[in-house]
Amino acid sequence: MLDSIERTRVNGIDVVGLGQMAAAFGADPASGRAGFRVNTDWKGQTRSESTVDICTLGGTAIPRGFTIRTDEPNELLGGNSAPNPQELLMAAVNACMVVHYVAQASVRGIALDTCRIETEGEIDFRGCLGVDETIPPGFRRINYTVFLEGDGTREQFEALHEAVTAASPNFFNMAQPTQMCGRLA
Repeated sequence: MLDSIERTRVNGIDVVGLGQMAAAFGADPASGRAGFRVNTDWKGQTRSESTVDICTLGGTAIPRGFTIRTDEPNELLGGNSAPNPQELLMAAVNACMVVHYVAQASVRGIALDTCRIETEGEIDFRGCLGVDETIPPGFRRINYTVFLEGDGTREQFEALHEAVTAASPNFFNMAQPTQMCGRLA
């Protein structure tokens, strides 16, 4: 029994379960719709605290319960008590892509020893502070390097990379314009 369980898991991912989940979402498209909500409160100076209480999958609520703290470095008038929003944005993109690299490798039977993404980007604060209106207020380019080690070939790792850039939600969110529909309550 243990041997058959081990064969269904690659990189800790239940490959059979992943296939069943994909088949279920294909058979009932509404079941694959996920909703996410984050609430963020200012905590003084440049600090904020975000809470993740619930998400939904196929209309079913899934309790969560996480707190994410954010702050700016001292040099940007913060207290340097937590990552800043740009660092969290990069971390969120990296984490989403890591999930997809591991899942795609697992489905393909590739055992990974290392899956690491190094990301960097630059913001010119003259744009977000209104010093120069010709300068965009955010990232114009984000560079990242993916490090994969395991029993896959270079060609298999390149195929994984293509699959991830085609399917990672946060990669998509950063690479394509996303509507931001805000309102003041």
